[in-house]
Amino acid sequence: MNDGIKQLNFSDVPNLASEVKYFDGEVGFADDIHLVVKLSKVFRVNFVAMIFCTGGKLSINVNSIRYELESNDALLIDMQSVVSDISYDNNMSCKVIFLSLEGGITFLTKTVFETFMSMRQVPVVHFTVEEMELLSKYYELVLFKLEHTELGSVDKPTMRTIFRAYLLDMIAIVNGRLNIEEENTILRQSDKIFHRFIMLLSKNDGTQRSVVDYANELCVSPKYLTSICRKLEGKTASELITLNVIAQIKQLLLFSSLSIKEIALKMGFDNLSFFGKYVKKHLGSSPNNFRKLNGYGK
Repeated sequence: MNDGIKQLNFSDVPNLASEVKYFDGEVGFADDIHLVVKLSKVFRVNFVAMIFCTGGKLSINVNSIRYELESNDALLIDMQSVVSDISYDNNMSCKVIFLSLEGGITFLTKTVFETFMSMRQVPVVHFTVEEMELLSKYYELVLFKLEHTELGSVDKPTMRTIFRAYLLDMIAIVNGRLNIEEENTILRQSDKIFHRFIMLLSKNDGTQRSVVDYANELCVSPKYLTSICRKLEGKTASELITLNVIAQIKQLLLFSSLSIKEIALKMGFDNLSFFGKYVKKHLGSSPNNFRKLNGYGK
């Protein structure tokens, strides 16, 4: 059932704007997002993106939260986020890095993992002029190599090495803001399981609500999965699953043209009454009232 929200997959990135400078199926670089606005007023991204505002002002809604970016601000847009109402002034300029979930996390260390998890909660970071200049140098290096292929390799391993260096520098800067200590050790087994759990949540449309199902897919017990989640995120596995389900329901209530009954069925609720009680419990009002109170379609 089509919910009316345009889906943008990672394979769509080369067609997002004429200014996509590099794309290899795992990482992409673009100069701006001007043309993205023309694609759809509301869309869901099935990849990770980092927008660096290098001039002017950019305003954007991500999961119904309004973010106002100015020069040297960066915004992390996570998997399955619904983006809407993008606006900017005439002086706006930005650089965007697109990252596929599977391809971009093969070099995760404990520090990188913890930083990205923290940025999911606080997605906007302000960089100094010098810090933004440092990060921009990596982008310029990619462009220079693409424009002067006779001077060296531009194959995927080379470009990923540049991206990894950029990412590690960015993480080091962000760590200073978030007070995360550097620890470039390999992820512990519990970290890997939690990371895989978060990936499964990111890919899921909210219809899978059983801790047992996720635990079975990860080949661990529900009790162990819950203990890992509580230790690393401060929430149980069930609470994190519920947050994902509610996020999906909110997106459908606010941005889709589906009726309440259609949303309930799409989310795997066979009983409309139970769906209404579930929404009221977690959102504080009935599905219809939530739509009215939060400006349905805005």
